[in-house]
Amino acid sequence: MSVARSLSTLLLATLACALVITLALVPLAGASAVAITRTSSTMESNLADMTDGVTPGVTTMTDVEGNPIAWIYDQRRYPVAADQIPQHAKDAIVAIEDRRFYEHEGVDLQGTARAMVTNLVSGGIAQGASTLDQQYVKNYLLLVTAKDEDAQAAAIETSIPRKLREMRMASDLDKMLSKDEIVTRYLNLVPFGNGAYGIEAAARTYFNKPAAELSVPQSAMLAGMVQSSSAFDPFTNPDAVLERRNTVLDAMVDAGYLQSFEADRFKQEELGVVNEDSAPPNGCISAGDRGFFCDYALTYLEHKGLPKEQLLKGEYTIRTTLDPHMQDAAHEALTKNVNPTQPGVAEVTNIVEPGHDSRKIRAMASSRRYGLNQEASETVLPQASAMVGDGAGSVFKLFTAAAALEKGMGLNAVLDVPTRYEATGLGEGGAANCPPNTYCVENAGVYRSQMSLTDTLAQSPNTPFVKLIEQVGVSNVVDLAVKLGLRSYAEKGSWDENTSIADYMKEANLGSFTLGPTAVNPLELSNVAATLASDGHWCEPNPIESVTDSSGQEVALDRPQCEQAVSEDVAHALTAGMSKDYTSGTAKDAARSSGWSTPIASKTGTTETHQSAAFLGYNSGFAAATYIYNDGTNNAPLCTGPVQQCQNGTLYGGMEPARTWFQIAKSVPAATDGHLPKHNEDYDQGTAQTEVNAAVGSKEEDARRFLSDRGYKVSSRMVAGDGSPQGTVLRVVSADGSPMVKDSEVVMEISDGTRPRRPEPRRNTNDVQQQFDQLTEDLRRVFGL
Repeated sequence: MSVARSLSTLLLATLACALVITLALVPLAGASAVAITRTSSTMESNLADMTDGVTPGVTTMTDVEGNPIAWIYDQRRYPVAADQIPQHAKDAIVAIEDRRFYEHEGVDLQGTARAMVTNLVSGGIAQGASTLDQQYVKNYLLLVTAKDEDAQAAAIETSIPRKLREMRMASDLDKMLSKDEIVTRYLNLVPFGNGAYGIEAAARTYFNKPAAELSVPQSAMLAGMVQSSSAFDPFTNPDAVLERRNTVLDAMVDAGYLQSFEADRFKQEELGVVNEDSAPPNGCISAGDRGFFCDYALTYLEHKGLPKEQLLKGEYTIRTTLDPHMQDAAHEALTKNVNPTQPGVAEVTNIVEPGHDSRKIRAMASSRRYGLNQEASETVLPQASAMVGDGAGSVFKLFTAAAALEKGMGLNAVLDVPTRYEATGLGEGGAANCPPNTYCVENAGVYRSQMSLTDTLAQSPNTPFVKLIEQVGVSNVVDLAVKLGLRSYAEKGSWDENTSIADYMKEANLGSFTLGPTAVNPLELSNVAATLASDGHWCEPNPIESVTDSSGQEVALDRPQCEQAVSEDVAHALTAGMSKDYTSGTAKDAARSSGWSTPIASKTGTTETHQSAAFLGYNSGFAAATYIYNDGTNNAPLCTGPVQQCQNGTLYGGMEPARTWFQIAKSVPAATDGHLPKHNEDYDQGTAQTEVNAAVGSKEEDARRFLSDRGYKVSSRMVAGDGSPQGTVLRVVSADGSPMVKDSEVVMEISDGTRPRRPEPRRNTNDVQQQFDQLTEDLRRVFGL
């Protein structure tokens, strides 16, 4: 090529370079107004984000005491303030990446011109000579702004338009931020390999120290790695890293940041990197037995508008409600009673703190180990907080009892306890030899023929509760179960795709609901206990104490208002009715073996086929339910001692489930110091009986009007009087002889005006004996005997 032609080419290249730089720094004339507006708007938005300096960091989840449970991140980064980065670290990155950093205004015109002339002459595409400002822009668009692979590719594509945008934004950035702010944000942003983003994460990864404590050669090593963190990996390629570090030290000498003798001394030092990466594990998988709680907390936050993707991109501190001491006690008791590797069976529990305006989850545990190794019986399934198992069995009888108390039945109401009960209109099947269109139920043991409502809760026969749900209504019982805490039962899809469990049970009017035959959410079951312990107040179970962002601002979470599920009187009465289970009922042996003496209300439960068993218990300071169920692919009856799948089930709720509960509670002061509330004594006789008794002594018509106004269907019959005037109401009883409930059919027994015959007075046997003795003495005197 001739000299003239070479000079011509160089001149054209230089002019082209000048034009490119000019275009980079001013809006593009000739482009469409829409395109210019769109591009400018995007650039302004990106610049606003860059100047804010918000970058993806590490979200930390802790227990209530501040102990870390898990770390969640996409890019392991710990942004630090400018004064937490040594000046020699800033000098090192400037010396090796952008020596004219403090002289140019975001774009190095001299350096760019030289690089672009060379590239244009060689036929290449403009690239290279990027300033720290430009590198910051490119890395920010790649690591922070890009939402998908296409956006990431666009952020680093080799093209003149992308380079122009980068230069324009770098120039604007230099006007908006100080040089120290730019170099600080650059060092907080860029990757340093092995999952470390930003200088703080790099310092912890390679030297197990904070960035503020980095030495000059350590800073030089990190600055050298920025060029290619994969090629310059001190764990796998230490020789190349050492050579690159020394190159940076020389660059610092050339830039005037070091004396030659200092660089020579630093070159004699070894890299000094740690033997292993000290990075924190990522995600719930490393949380051990806290993993089930960790997963639930993330799901909860997602439902509250704070999805995991946002936590991965942010730098949040999630302080949970988990109490480490309760969690440890729960995990220890569960694994003691059910072997973590036992095939096909698991035990789970949740401890939920009672409260009128909050419902903090203090522990969530499974006998299974949290993990991905299925061969070691590990699982990551949400066992403690999802619909699992075959039901809580007789625990559900408390819902029927609650409905009866709400309808006015008394704790002392006498219930019939037949050996077998056959009901029509409550579904079909059940016990053997059941007639068509009939639901049949039998008791699992031998019981007295009549028992009070309180005693039936403690002893748990089946037949009186089926009769009871027939009397108070399946719909009322199901609705009350949902109110008290089984909220999943009202969700569409809980039974089938379009139907909820609650709707199905009510539409089919299934009396079997009182025997708890359907899968249950263990967390919701524990929350039922907490609702009753909280005077009937339902609150949403809450795993989160607080969430704060990187600036320390608390993130607001939308939590539903607590609700009065049942009246305080009904809650207290039911609590009293459930207070004999651990002293004389089905949980007596488990309580005795643990040395338990603190008052609690409780209920055991076992499904008919022994495929699951449960125990629910609470007092003022503690509420929890333990639940053992089939967690394998094949359901089978469960046996006790040890808990395992078997052919003929022998496991009951009063066995391992109750033992687990008492073992946990013994370790929790809130449980051992708890108490039960006093209940309204009107609920002993029953509020319905108390109400109808107000009509006694009235005239028939007045009493009929009084009872009708209160929803009772009233009839009357004449009976022998007690001396009361004719037409006076002597008694009000239920029409069918069952315990009195509100809105039922009642019969007024009306006096016929007669007075009962007075019985002959009975002589005192002592008086007769005295008279006999006196007569004998008189005869002896008369006859001289």
